[in-house]
Amino acid sequence: MKVLFVCHRLPYPPARGGKIRPFNVIRHLSRTGSEVTVASLARSSDELKEGEGLRDHCRKVIAVAVPKLATFVRSGASLAGTSPASMKYFYSPVLAKRIRAELARHQYDFVMVHCSSVAQYVAHVQGIPKLLDFGDMDSQKWLSYARFRRFPAQLVYWLEGRKLERAERRLASAFDFCTCTTRNELETLRSFQASAESDWFPNGVNSKYFDVAGAPYDPNTMSFVGRMDYFPNQQAVLEFCARVWPGLKQDFPGLSFQVVGANPSARIKRLGSLPGVTVTGSVPDVRPYVHASALTIAPLVIARGTQNKILESMALGVPVVSSVEAAKGVDARPGADIAVASTPSEYREAIGRILSDREERERLSAAGRQRVVQKHSWDASMALLDGLIERCMEVAERGKAAGSARVLSH
Repeated sequence: MKVLFVCHRLPYPPARGGKIRPFNVIRHLSRTGSEVTVASLARSSDELKEGEGLRDHCRKVIAVAVPKLATFVRSGASLAGTSPASMKYFYSPVLAKRIRAELARHQYDFVMVHCSSVAQYVAHVQGIPKLLDFGDMDSQKWLSYARFRRFPAQLVYWLEGRKLERAERRLASAFDFCTCTTRNELETLRSFQASAESDWFPNGVNSKYFDVAGAPYDPNTMSFVGRMDYFPNQQAVLEFCARVWPGLKQDFPGLSFQVVGANPSARIKRLGSLPGVTVTGSVPDVRPYVHASALTIAPLVIARGTQNKILESMALGVPVVSSVEAAKGVDARPGADIAVASTPSEYREAIGRILSDREERERLSAAGRQRVVQKHSWDASMALLDGLIERCMEVAERGKAAGSARVLSH
């Protein structure tokens, strides 16, 4: 099967959330006999160079570098219009032209798109089965941002969320089949009542790379792991340090808290002045930091889709204390495989229980690891995707037959 795969970020190396899912799909399709051509954007010549490794996992790569300044100008100009800025940000006339030329020169059997912001490149294509993997419903993320921003930024985020929601509704009907990362995201998609059929397949984790073999943990260390130029991560850590950390430090005077992640903002860096808090910035490998922790936290209030940081910590055998919102993106049982909390007192209680009860930590460690291996392996996820692709092909074939019947009836 010849597959055209379109994604919004060049998915190599698969070192961040927006690249991990598409990379694993591309690699799986190639390994199972498909000839995969990847069409994607890159933000710099350095990213293009780093992405060269993707060629080892597919037949062909069509990658176009788009300077950040050009994308910001294009997306900024859309603020007064009806089109979402997200669509403009991920649009390249050069990439559009190359995709059109590729489809004109070669016969493809299947088109798959990851992320609604690049669905615009192939939404018009007819006669080829098409699957749109929304991943997360991005419109709802923008609307969530609006709740935590002040005017006028609040209005900008709200308008973008509404524009993108309308675009997602329209795009969902332009494809034969649509998918998401979680049941919650699927509920949102189905509430749009689009004509396309839809389902979900989960993100996975490489349980061999993220395994339990590591140095002994420090019972007085806890961590948060995630990119610190990402607003939901920033908001979560700032709120935690303001509302939970002082009381927790009082309960456990020797406790230290590591904020591990690339590109911390000035506000995040200043957290390093708090007693017991360390802001590491970018690190070559997060695993040693997680291994050394008694637990990790994921106190995100804005949490759409799957939080890979939770999966990776569970795979490493390190207990996670998560917000209710973030835990919804993981196939784990609250209280059994993962600890959840909502209020500062609940966070203090859940974290304190793990820190003070070695048996409880060992129980959550083993249960979390087992749950991830069972429910979030990439092999299991890709087996589900294979079934969804078959359903997509069947839907497209039915649509084609129905169209032929209408023509004959006239």
